Amino acid sequence: MARPLYEQELLRLQTDLVDMQAWVQASGARVVVIFEGRDAAGKGSTIKRVTEYLNPRVTRTVALPAPTERERTQWYFQRYVPHLPAAGEIVLMDRSWYNRAGVERAMGYCTNSEYHRFLHQAPIFERLLVEDGIILLKYWFSVSDVEQEKRFRSRAKDPMRRWKLSPNDVLSITKWEDYSRAKDTMLVHTDIPEAPWFEVDNEDKRRGRINMIAHLLSQIPFRTVDRPEVEIPERPPAGGYERPPHDQSNLVPDHAATLEAAAGRES
Repeated sequence: MARPLYEQELLRLQTDLVDMQAWVQASGARVVVIFEGRDAAGKGSTIKRVTEYLNPRVTRTVALPAPTERERTQWYFQRYVPHLPAAGEIVLMDRSWYNRAGVERAMGYCTNSEYHRFLHQAPIFERLLVEDGIILLKYWFSVSDVEQEKRFRSRAKDPMRRWKLSPNDVLSITKWEDYSRAKDTMLVHTDIPEAPWFEVDNEDKRRGRINMIAHLLSQIPFRTVDRPEVEIPERPPAGGYERPPHDQSNLVPDHAATLEAAAGRES
């Protein structure tokens, strides 16, 4: 997708996301959006575009670390429940309880009984959420094995993004078919009418982001909410306050001036 068209449409969609967030606040709606997919499928970069102009106090991203020893002894869904939204909140899950059906299954981090129990309980858990009024949307970001490897190699060479590569990420290349089987089984058991899966073809990241955000907006019955105009008051007359001298403050050094001076000498 050409960048100018992408940026134009992205800004329009982000404007609608701001309106959607205002409606969620005003209506007291509760929204959960699950982002799942293979490693390097583009989940994080899409979440970044979704949240770019949103209020982090209203729309928050949940990306849980590996469970603690104590959490491993809890009911599997228990660690996710505290992160569910209250009225007027949106929660974006960068991975979710579906770790058990994907990474844990493919990498052998859970037992067969734990895995099958999850496949049985996940639809029940999600029906309870939807029955209670939560808007639950589930997106699977799809990418080919060739494109995934390309993105891995790009990250490995980029010191700014190398942190995104974990040992599990690298191993996922060798377990492509295991992940594929796990994903197929997961969809069979958890693609339910109350909370269906929506697949995002993210081979082209720009196209995938646009498609996902447009679909997200189409699934939430928001309307434009009238918001009061913010009036900036006139500044009152000075009352005799004098700011302390700069030399009495521990100012941050003017690094920008150093750069400007160096650039001036080079020109």
